[in-house]
Amino acid sequence: MNAVAPWLDARRAEAGAAFTAHGIPHRRIEEWKYSDLRANLDREKIEHAPTAKLRIENLPDGVELFNLSGSEERAPEWVKRHLGNVGANANAMNAASLALARGGVALRIPHGMNVSAPIRLHFSTAGHARVLVVVEESASLTLWESHSGDISELRNIGAEIVLQENALLTHVRTAWEAPTAVQVEEIAIKVAQNARYYAHFANFGAKLSRLELHIALEGKGAEAELNGVSVQGAHTHSDVTTHIVHAAGHTTSRQSFRHVAGGHARSIYQGRITVCEGANGSDSRQTAKGLLLGQRAEIDLKPELEIFADDVKCAHGAAVGDLDVDSMFYLRARGIPESEARNLLIRAFLEDTVSEIANEDIRASVWRAVETTLPAAMEQAP
Repeated sequence: MNAVAPWLDARRAEAGAAFTAHGIPHRRIEEWKYSDLRANLDREKIEHAPTAKLRIENLPDGVELFNLSGSEERAPEWVKRHLGNVGANANAMNAASLALARGGVALRIPHGMNVSAPIRLHFSTAGHARVLVVVEESASLTLWESHSGDISELRNIGAEIVLQENALLTHVRTAWEAPTAVQVEEIAIKVAQNARYYAHFANFGAKLSRLELHIALEGKGAEAELNGVSVQGAHTHSDVTTHIVHAAGHTTSRQSFRHVAGGHARSIYQGRITVCEGANGSDSRQTAKGLLLGQRAEIDLKPELEIFADDVKCAHGAAVGDLDVDSMFYLRARGIPESEARNLLIRAFLEDTVSEIANEDIRASVWRAVETTLPAAMEQAP
């Protein structure tokens, strides 16, 4: 441990104890029943994983950056206040990243600052890392997080996001296909009064991929909007699990996810909404749809609602199916080859979600990843 940063040593020790108590998640744990991490990792691999390398691009003047690489004794007060305190021990792997990571980055967007161009955060290697983002009152930021697929071991990222009053964060996360890697990321988010968290997730699978979000809407007028696409083929796996807590009244959440799976791929969405007692006026909607392109592929969709308040508007829906036969016939009857017709229908299925990405460069990058992955998804598995 780093003896010159006792504030962090204590939090790391607590996280290490939590990881030991929880153990490696496995399919007998309800939240992990679709993603058996213990079947793909042992404790030694987790404990001996290196520090993940990352780079930051397009960082503007005025944004405070602190490197979490052994200099924590010099950490500013905002890092000490939040690092390891925003849901760090919500699950075993988040606790492991806090206990074991010796690198990462912390960003602070000062009060009232509007960062117009996206800040890019790119992870290029396997290992553990921590990320802290603090968006202060009335500030705004677009954060583009990307994960390379050129790894073959564990990448375990623990992220903490704090949105103060009237803050806005647009968060885009792209995880390229990594067929021999285990990719886990846990994001804990606190959303204050009238603050907004808008997120877009593009997942293309790994040997095992798990993205887990815990979002607390803590003040009146707080909002969270999540959109996601997953396109997979071969033997890849992708799991997006969300838990949004409406802790205050008159808060809003929206979720819309689209999944395309072919080959032997498995795509998962689990979304839980909890409306706490007294959180009257909460408004929540979640929708998940899956498109199966082969008999060997699997899509599991599991929306949940827990409501402990009156006077709320909450709804969820899920559906899985094949390409529409009538639409295929319409396109084929007009001379469009079958493969092109299937491609057009799949793009139309994903369009509503991808089009929500406002930045043209990021949106184009997601479409390129979709086009790269689609051929494998459209192949028929033996």
